[in-house]
Amino acid sequence: MDPVRYLSDIDIEQNKPVHAVWELTLACNLKCCHCGSRAGRKRRGELSTHEAIQLVGQLAELGVREVTLIGGEAYLRKDWSRIISAIVTSGMMCSLQTGARNMTDARIAEAASAGLGSAGVSIDGLRALHDKLRGVEGLFDTALETLQRFRGHGIATSVTTQITQPAIAQLDELSDLLISAKVKNWQVQLTAPMGRAADNSHLILQPWHLLDLMPLLAKLYRKGAQSGLLLQPGNNIGYFGPYEGLLRGSGAEAVHYQGCFAGRNVIGIEADGTIKGCPSLATDAFAGGNVRDVPLQDIWRQTPQLSFARRLTRADLWGFCATCYYADVCKGGCTWMSHSVLGRAGNNPFCHHRALELAKDNRRESIVKVAPAPGRPFDRAQFEIVMETSDGQSIDAREPAIAPGSARAISATRSPEPRLALCRGCNRHVLADAETCPFCNGPIAALAERFEQKFEAAMRAKIRLQRAIQHLNS
Repeated sequence: MDPVRYLSDIDIEQNKPVHAVWELTLACNLKCCHCGSRAGRKRRGELSTHEAIQLVGQLAELGVREVTLIGGEAYLRKDWSRIISAIVTSGMMCSLQTGARNMTDARIAEAASAGLGSAGVSIDGLRALHDKLRGVEGLFDTALETLQRFRGHGIATSVTTQITQPAIAQLDELSDLLISAKVKNWQVQLTAPMGRAADNSHLILQPWHLLDLMPLLAKLYRKGAQSGLLLQPGNNIGYFGPYEGLLRGSGAEAVHYQGCFAGRNVIGIEADGTIKGCPSLATDAFAGGNVRDVPLQDIWRQTPQLSFARRLTRADLWGFCATCYYADVCKGGCTWMSHSVLGRAGNNPFCHHRALELAKDNRRESIVKVAPAPGRPFDRAQFEIVMETSDGQSIDAREPAIAPGSARAISATRSPEPRLALCRGCNRHVLADAETCPFCNGPIAALAERFEQKFEAAMRAKIRLQRAIQHLNS
């Protein structure tokens, strides 16, 4: 049986709302310096228990299969277990994301009794870095202990890591620690320059860091796969480099990114009932309405703030993304990331393919903050792209990068969502009807045939080895 959050082709084609992420309260007992929502105090006018239970019913009617409770810190709402119970009773799975501070055994038992299915614990680096980022000394050890407590109550666990600049050098050692702690799922995502992270922009990766990060994540994926740890990239990590299928497809190499799922298969809910297509998106630009004023189904189906990703085409893209080889499939990548950086969707400098293409011409992009964030939840500073040589010398400062017009670009007359296949010469995704790979210049059909021959030979060798071992043991 597939996980309830698994997206089928029908889910994607019909824009079915599968996963809701609900900020139950903005109240928080941490002081994270990279918090996009600037959590701390609860919002004015947060939903009452009665209103929250009504919203649970609307989510079920809409067809949502999983609801993830986030904060702030969700348990700081005294009725959190009642809401968990309502979600589960309505036929949906309920999961939780927590910072782990004061997540006592009694609270976990309460959540387990209400039907909580799984819990993710945030760990953003090794001990000193994690405690510094989260603003609480000793929190790293608490997080590891909390994982054990959840498992002790039969609740499946995972770890979520925000990748900041100082965290990159710690990811390898952190993966070893998670393996030894018997963690099974590890989701990693880039820290976006939103909220307090925009105030602390030294934490944010530069786009060219992906040239080192993506091979590292591929290495950690392979290491984890041998030890029972599944590394899963968040939707703002990518896209379309040689590790796309390995990472995003969990080893199924034909799988690839299919565009932003905000408002397509994901719903974001703020604690006061404001609805967005993704919980991370800026409120002022992407709030589609409030469930106190408009039924959830109407917000989902009718508001452009939620349906924007369903209507995206190449014509909505700009900068490099407008003429990218993958424009009709990727459609500019993660809206949260591009909007947080540039204040506008459709041009995302945090892209592995983009970094690789620029590197071919001895170029790279950096983002530079030119104005601070105003200090509101989900706000953003103003950043601009600076084009540089690969060693950091400025070329065209503060000008958006434009992809070179070449045979690599998909013709605008093509189907809006062309099918992709995998080149077995370089592990890059290419147009299904391509004869020659635009990245390694290899003959795609011949490379595929050669791969199949090698695969079949490897399978025959495996069978012979298994038979030989059986014979020795008999």
